[in-house]
Amino acid sequence: MMSGGFGGGGWMRGGGSFRRGPGGRLGMDREEYEDGRIYNHRVVTRLFGYVLPHRARLLLTLAAVMVYTATVVALPWMVATIIDDYVRTGDLPGLNVVVPIFVGLALLQYGSQYVQLRTMAFVGQKVLYALRVGLFRHLQKLSMKFYNRNEVGRVMSRVQNDVGQLQEFLSIVVITIADVLSLGGIITAMALMNARLAAITLSIIPVLVVMMVVWQRYARRAFMRARQAISAVNASLQENISGVRVVQSMNRENANIRSFGSANSENLGANLEAVRMQAVLFPSVEFLSAFGLALVIVFGGSLVLEDAIEVGVLVAFALYIQRFFEPVLNLTMQYGSLQRAMASGARIFELMDVEPELVDRPDSLSVETVNGDVKFQDVSFQYIEEEPILRNVDIHVPAGHTVALVGPTGGGKTTIVSLLMRFYDVSEGRVLLDDTDIRDITIESLTKQIAVVPQEPYLFSGTIRENIRYNRTRASDEDVVGAAKAVGAHDFIVKMEKGYDTPLQERGGNLSIGQRQLISFARALVADPRVLLLDEATANIDTYTETLIQRVLDELLRKRTAIVIAHRLSTIRNADRIVVLDQGRIVEEGRHDELVAGGGLYSRLYSYSDVGADSDSASAIAVSTNGAAGFESPSGIWNVKLESPRGTREGVLELVADGSSLSGTWTGERGVQRFAGGTVEGSDLTWEVRVAAPMGELSLGFTGVVTNGILRGDVAFGPFGKGRFEAKRAGAE
Repeated sequence: MMSGGFGGGGWMRGGGSFRRGPGGRLGMDREEYEDGRIYNHRVVTRLFGYVLPHRARLLLTLAAVMVYTATVVALPWMVATIIDDYVRTGDLPGLNVVVPIFVGLALLQYGSQYVQLRTMAFVGQKVLYALRVGLFRHLQKLSMKFYNRNEVGRVMSRVQNDVGQLQEFLSIVVITIADVLSLGGIITAMALMNARLAAITLSIIPVLVVMMVVWQRYARRAFMRARQAISAVNASLQENISGVRVVQSMNRENANIRSFGSANSENLGANLEAVRMQAVLFPSVEFLSAFGLALVIVFGGSLVLEDAIEVGVLVAFALYIQRFFEPVLNLTMQYGSLQRAMASGARIFELMDVEPELVDRPDSLSVETVNGDVKFQDVSFQYIEEEPILRNVDIHVPAGHTVALVGPTGGGKTTIVSLLMRFYDVSEGRVLLDDTDIRDITIESLTKQIAVVPQEPYLFSGTIRENIRYNRTRASDEDVVGAAKAVGAHDFIVKMEKGYDTPLQERGGNLSIGQRQLISFARALVADPRVLLLDEATANIDTYTETLIQRVLDELLRKRTAIVIAHRLSTIRNADRIVVLDQGRIVEEGRHDELVAGGGLYSRLYSYSDVGADSDSASAIAVSTNGAAGFESPSGIWNVKLESPRGTREGVLELVADGSSLSGTWTGERGVQRFAGGTVEGSDLTWEVRVAAPMGELSLGFTGVVTNGILRGDVAFGPFGKGRFEAKRAGAE
C-alpha cells in the first residue's frame, strides 16, 4: 500500500484519488513497488475513463470474447455428437451436413479471436496515446520545484514504461475474461456430459492450485529481483555514459568496468533464476495435463467398455482436458502482469494528481507588450523551509537599463532570474513588471516578454534553424539569419554542410560549446524580448568571441531591460548598475568605478578576476595566453580556407589557448572533430586534428602563426602531401 510522508509533504487523501500537494515528491524512491493486488479499484476506475470514449469497440470486443468462448466449449461437444450420432451409425448424408457446420464454427472461432485481439489492440493504442498526451501536458505545467524534488529518469519511466504496462493490462484483461469464461464453460460442459468422469478428471485441480501458489511465491521474488537488477544495470550505464568525460579524465575506466560487471553479473544471475522458474512451470503444467488425459483414458475407457458412455464423449473429454490447461497456464502467467499493471497505474495516476504549483489566477492579465520596468520589492525566497536563499531583496531595473548581479557562488543570483521567469513564486514580497505583480500576469504572456540565455545551452533535436526560432516558431528566415549574424554565429553555420538546415545531434553534440552558446544567444534575440536575462551566458565562450558578442549586446541592450549574471567582471563594467549579493542579501550596489573605489566585496572580486583591476578585455586579447606581451592570442573562432592536394576546402576552427596548451574544435565537411594537445610557443602554434577518411582515419598536422588578425600556416595531410591554410576571425570585416 502507498503511505504518506515522502519528501515534500504527506498525502492529501480525498475523493478517492491519489492526491498530492503542489510540487510534492512522488513515491519514486524505488523503481518498482507492488502491493500484491491484481485489482485496484481506483486505478481501474480512472483507466475506465480513458476506455469509455471507445465503448463501441469495447462492446464489440466483449461480443467477440463471448462468441470465442462459446465456440471453445461447443467444438468438442460437436465432435462427440459427430462421432456418436453420425460416424458410428454410418449416417453419411447427415455427416455431409454436420461437418461443414463444424468447419463454420471453427472459422467463427478464429474470426472472433481476430476481432477481439485487433479491436482491443486498437483501443489499447488509443488509450496509450491519450495517457501519454495527458501526462506530457501535465508535466509541462509542473513547476521547477517538482523537478528539483524528483529524478527526471524516474519521471520518464512513468511516461514510457508504466504507460506501456497499462496498455498490456488492457489486452490481458480481455484474455483473462476469455480464459475465465472458457474454464467455466469447459467445466460445465464436462459435468453435463458425465458428472462422474468430470469429477474424476478434475480431481487434479487441488494439486494444480497448490503447485501454482507455491510457484507464484518463488516466481514473484525471482522476477522482482530481475527487474531490480536490470534497473541497476541501466542506472550504471546511463551514469557512466553521461559522465564519460569525467570518467576518462579521472582514469576511472577500469574501476567502472568492474563496478558495471558486478551489476551485470547480478542481472545475469537474477535472469537465470527467472528463466529457471519459467522452465519449471511449463513442464509441470504439461505433466498435469498429460496426467489428466491419462485419467480420462483410463476411467473413460472403462466406462466405454461398460457401455456407460459413448466413444464420442471420451474423445470430447480428451479435447476438453487439453483446452482446460491452456487458460490455467495463461492465468498463472498473467497474474504477475496484472500486479505490475496495477502498480504502474497507481504510479501514473499518482503523477497525474500532482497539482501544478504555479497556475494563473482567475483574473490574470494577458499582456501583449510591456515597457520592461522590473522591481523586486522586499523579496525573500527559500527552496527548503528555514533555509532562505534571498532575504529582503530590493532591486529596481528601469525599462531599457542593464543591471548586473555579481557575488560569490550561492549568493542568490540565479534565483533572482528564476523568480522573474516565474519558475518559482516568492516566499515573501513581490516581483513587479511595469508595476504589475507578475502573479497577476498569465504565465504564457509573461514568458513571451522575457528571454533567457543560460550558462549551459540546451539545444533540441532538429535543425539549427528550428533551434534558433524555438521560442518564436513564426520567425522569418530573415529574422533567424539576422539574429545569427548579430551574435557572430552566421559564419560558422553557413560553413556547415547544410547550413541552417544542419540537423543537430543530441543536445547539439556536433557543435562546440562556444557554437552552442552562440545558437542560444541567437535563439534569445530572435524572440525579440523586452527583458533579456543572461545567466553566466558567456562563461563557456572564449575571450575573443565574448568580446564580439559584447559589442553586439551593447547595441541590442540599449532598447531592452537586461539582468546580467557574470563571473567575468570585465563583461559588466558598462552596466547601468551593479548589484552585489552575498548570502542572499544585497551588500553593495552602484556603478563599476564606484564599487571598485569603495574597497568592498566587489572590489575584492574584481581584483581576483581573470582580467585584474587595471586591465580590460581588449588588452587581455592583445597578450598571448602564455604571458608573452606582443603576441596575438589565437583563442577564438576562425573561418578557414584550406588548400589541400585535392583542392580547396573550407571549415570553421575554434581555438582555446590556455598557457602553452592549445585545444579546440574543427568543423568541416566530415563533421565536427575535437582536439587537444596543441602547443603555443610565442607566436607559433601547432595542433593535430584526426578526421574520418575513406581509407581510414587521417591525421591533419597544423602549424601556424597569428599576425594582424590573420592565422596562416601549413598543414600536413599524412601520406597525401602538404598544403596551406589561411583563416580570419569570425565576424571580422
